[in-house]
Amino acid sequence: MFDALIIGGGAAGMSCALVLGSAKNKAFAKQKRIGIITHQKTSHLQTALFNNVLGLTPGTTGASILKSGKKQLKDLYPHIEQLDNEKVLALSKSSNGFEITTNKNTYVSRLIVIAVGYTNLLTIKGLEKHIEPHPRAAIEKDRIWLKNTNHMIEENLYVAGTLAGWRSQFAIASGSGAQVATDILTLWNDGKHTKVHDKID
Repeated sequence: MFDALIIGGGAAGMSCALVLGSAKNKAFAKQKRIGIITHQKTSHLQTALFNNVLGLTPGTTGASILKSGKKQLKDLYPHIEQLDNEKVLALSKSSNGFEITTNKNTYVSRLIVIAVGYTNLLTIKGLEKHIEPHPRAAIEKDRIWLKNTNHMIEENLYVAGTLAGWRSQFAIASGSGAQVATDILTLWNDGKHTKVHDKID
């Protein structure tokens, strides 16, 4: 049983996992079991080149970020379980939250964050009723979003990144994932607005 399971290892999913991981010493997050299904094959980062992102060296590739992001998560926050080489096939409600079926396993989680891309190739069964045309993409691109209010599709079911209705911009997708993480931490912290910062001593 996971307390939170993130589906997608791109900019939004990894950013969400990093922020959740950084709260490991907070009393309200210390005992939480958190996982991320790091499927990255269809991420738009695979072909991205970054020259316009604050903090990234110009020429940085999206492919390198996908690789280094997983290492950063593993090195800094090894308690976050990375589930590699699995693709989510279906999601359904269960008595304890949600049941997630992949091509290899079945998981149960109290809370889910969906952070996969916004193409109409989304094939996770159980999400069909939430799919609508993307509000910030050209119609001819045939992009989709999961209808939500402030990243929440329904109670304990979140969406982050371009699939949440944001434009396909690295900084925006990353920020969306971080926003969802702080919303989850706020939920765990009995509704007290929560953010996590590291500071130089």
